[in-house]
Amino acid sequence: MKPSKIIIFTVLLLYSIELYSDSSPFDFLRDVESARAAALAGCFVAMPDDASAVFFNPATVSTVNDKHFSTTFMKHILDINSGNVSYIHSFEQSGSVAAAVSFTNYGSFPYADQFGNINGSFSANNLLFSGTYSNQLDSNLYYGVSAEFAFINLEKYNSTAFAVSAGLIYLMPEKRTNVGISVLHAGTQITTLDGVKESMPLDIRIGVNHRLRGLPLLINFSFQHLADQTNNFFDKFLNFSLAGEFYIGKYVQARLGYNNQVRRLTSPDNNKGLSGFSGGAGIKLKDFNFDYGLAQIGSSALLHRFTLGLEF
Repeated sequence: MKPSKIIIFTVLLLYSIELYSDSSPFDFLRDVESARAAALAGCFVAMPDDASAVFFNPATVSTVNDKHFSTTFMKHILDINSGNVSYIHSFEQSGSVAAAVSFTNYGSFPYADQFGNINGSFSANNLLFSGTYSNQLDSNLYYGVSAEFAFINLEKYNSTAFAVSAGLIYLMPEKRTNVGISVLHAGTQITTLDGVKESMPLDIRIGVNHRLRGLPLLINFSFQHLADQTNNFFDKFLNFSLAGEFYIGKYVQARLGYNNQVRRLTSPDNNKGLSGFSGGAGIKLKDFNFDYGLAQIGSSALLHRFTLGLEF
């Protein structure tokens, strides 16, 4: 399948069915990413050979040659913390499988009555479990499918959901270019928090990256959240990200990214600051890599992520 056919397929998919994601308690599924992905502003749908890319495109699982284990910790605002773990196992003749877990803990909240008296505390948590199968579909073309189970806990209330994600990635090593497309979190809520059924955060992404000839720079571009409801169809394409990964010698990488959707929606026009911008660095050695990513959300929220990748 040629890259142009993948792009045409995406546009036809958006035109032919009305897919959109309202605000949902399962929106945390969109925020599962590694330090490298965060530093690159989420431009990861076409990123090969990275175990953490399974959260963006299940097809990337078949492209992982080393660093089959990845774990990420994120320090959010206040006392909110989250993290994820992914592991990939490849079979010589029958494709690759992956298992991944993600969690978010929102800290402790005080119980208070109508008079403001504190009577203990409670917590809130999110969990995601996923299993993925990926294989080669054609020369340099790979596919992948993930089954996902999501769990939400808020005080004594719980909610669960089941979803499926799928994707394609096409590698063109002779042109130093990769193209990817994915449909993420298509599913349904199984049990509700209060009897009201919520929608799942359906997401369609398409992206490309290209390594420049004669310059150690990997350029990444992607559209994300293409299934979101908008007043105008072409407003969907304002949800784009652009990023660059610069190789400093053999082992060090510097990254810079920009997410236009984050900048548009999370800060007022008169105080945007660096909202939507991200950056980070990575150290890649033979048996492990360490990555740091920093992203600004709104005018003041800074999100720090740390990722460790290992080869077993």
